[in-house]
Amino acid sequence: MSSDPSPPEPDAIVPLPIGPELDLHTFRPRDLGELLPEYFAECRARGILEVRVVHGKGRGQVLRSVHALLARLPEVGSFSLATPAYGGPGATFVRLRPLPTDGGRSSGDGGTSRGGSQSPSPPGP
Repeated sequence: MSSDPSPPEPDAIVPLPIGPELDLHTFRPRDLGELLPEYFAECRARGILEVRVVHGKGRGQVLRSVHALLARLPEVGSFSLATPAYGGPGATFVRLRPLPTDGGRSSGDGGTSRGGSQSPSPPGP
């Protein structure tokens, strides 16, 4: 008799650890529109404001989908491709806006800073 738990059902909900890195290799591209906003909401609630999203290099389809989605999310302050040491074109650094603490009014630049011009600092060792 084995005490190993049986593997989850293919469509079963499995808790996702929340941290400064999200590897998309195990997710279906069609799930990104729901996954990324929910993951970022959990990160912001835990004070994690810099996230490395690993999408892989491939043909760039997931990269383009991720960047298009990031550009539309109000909680994203900026994003850029990772530096070569952190995945280069296979990953994207995302800087999230902090949760508002002043009664619902958000601080910052009003959503005008998007991709390319600002890059979050790479995660520490």
